[in-house]
Amino acid sequence: MNETYMAVAGFAQTWGLLYFMTLFGIVLAYALWPKNGEKFDDAAQIPFREE
Repeated sequence: MNETYMAVAGFAQTWGLLYFMTLFGIVLAYALWPKNGEKFDDAAQIPFREE
């Protein structure tokens, strides 16, 4: 295969993985942050409200 393709593919695989792992960690931290619990609890009760 072309050397340029192999270099770009290796770069994308390595840094893409790190990027998505970092993004996953940020989203997980946001979802589990104690301060956000009240917002999520309120949103979970929306289907049960009778308005």
